[in-house]
Amino acid sequence: MRVKSVLILTGLFLAAGLSASPAHAQYAKAGAKPAAVEREDFLPEPMPSGFQVIVNEVEGAVFADAAGRTLYKWPLKGLRNGDVGDRKNAPSNCNNEVYTENSGLQSPWPAGLKLPDAAVRKSCQELWPAVLAGGDAAPVGKWAIIARRDGTKQWAYDGYPLYISVLDKQPGDVIGGSNRRSRGDSPGVREPVGPNPNIPPAFAISQVASGRMLVNYAGYSVYAWDGDGPEKSNCTADCLVTWSPVLAAETSQPQGDWSIIQRSPGIRQWVFRKKPLYTYIADTRPRSLTGSDEPGWHNVYTQHAPAVPAEFTQQETHAGVVLADARGKTIYVYTCGDDALDQQACDHPASPQEYRILVCGGNDAARCLKTWPPVAAAKGAKAPSRAWTAIDIDPLTGRYAAAGQPGALHVWAYRGRPVYTFSSENPGDVDGDAWGEFYGARNGFKAFWLRDDFYTNAG
Repeated sequence: MRVKSVLILTGLFLAAGLSASPAHAQYAKAGAKPAAVEREDFLPEPMPSGFQVIVNEVEGAVFADAAGRTLYKWPLKGLRNGDVGDRKNAPSNCNNEVYTENSGLQSPWPAGLKLPDAAVRKSCQELWPAVLAGGDAAPVGKWAIIARRDGTKQWAYDGYPLYISVLDKQPGDVIGGSNRRSRGDSPGVREPVGPNPNIPPAFAISQVASGRMLVNYAGYSVYAWDGDGPEKSNCTADCLVTWSPVLAAETSQPQGDWSIIQRSPGIRQWVFRKKPLYTYIADTRPRSLTGSDEPGWHNVYTQHAPAVPAEFTQQETHAGVVLADARGKTIYVYTCGDDALDQQACDHPASPQEYRILVCGGNDAARCLKTWPPVAAAKGAKAPSRAWTAIDIDPLTGRYAAAGQPGALHVWAYRGRPVYTFSSENPGDVDGDAWGEFYGARNGFKAFWLRDDFYTNAG
């Protein structure tokens, strides 16, 4: 059952078509037009008035306020030397205090160093405004009201205080943070909050580079076969040596996009969007794409990843498949989070760029630009999805360029953040992957992995 109040935004659900590279066939194909609109269904749940659900092309269903601004939480997570963030069922730790010194909790630098842009640094509350509750607000379901330390009331969901991001400009934007494992945002990431997907209890969704991928209860990938008919399995005999039907319990019931077929008396199999589902017996790890190497077999997604710019390509490397520019050079995302207690991101043109210039050019902005050039976008380039935009940046500062600024660079950005190539690489190289502090996890560059059979970079 689909929630009736879902806000569907024009162009929000562009999905990538399937590629047909020699070894793999499951990633977003550059410039591909979607065969059909994919919208992830979600379970209805009670909400306070003034809130809604929006289905985002990357994150799936998220909660938003009346203006369409995505809601986020900041869950406490242990860092290398300390814990920061919000505790469950406790007041918010995002306040109006302005931190100007390094904390020493998560960087190689000692505590007490002055932070970049300290004189104009904003507070956590300015960058992450609290979602305040009115005087007549009342708890509903998982929605509660938590008293802030300044005496105001703040909405919380499942125990965590809620915020909006100043980076989100349009209804349905999810620029502030992500639920992906390898998200490219700062280490102190804020996570979008949303309702549960409408899937049977035997399944889960893993958000990977290729989309919102269906897995079973143990995290192993689920597949569909071109040789099957609509709601009819043709996988028998030798096929069953390699593929295992995903069986439905006797008490399981069809719901939404889900149906059940009977393979034989008493043996029931799950079907998603008319495709019978299987697991690949040879899979040795969760969230695998290996089964899609078998002709005619595909991983299953509730939503494919959004389409990428038409000139982009994909490259096979020694470690997996990456997104690449028109020349075949690997595309990189930049990750940065500062070391103050409020964990502000520094990976966006609206944030300090000193960290990036340090790791890519040794504090030399011109050297940084030469070593890690942003990926140029043609004037008038049209993005195929909301996840990708073409923006103007100052070539040396990395900040947004002023309107009409001479020498400004027109570049591609993913989720509002410029993407880069590594100048010393040839097509198919990924030598720049994990370049920076803590293997690029706190401040540095990560390859835009589409598939990685060795680690979890694509997850």
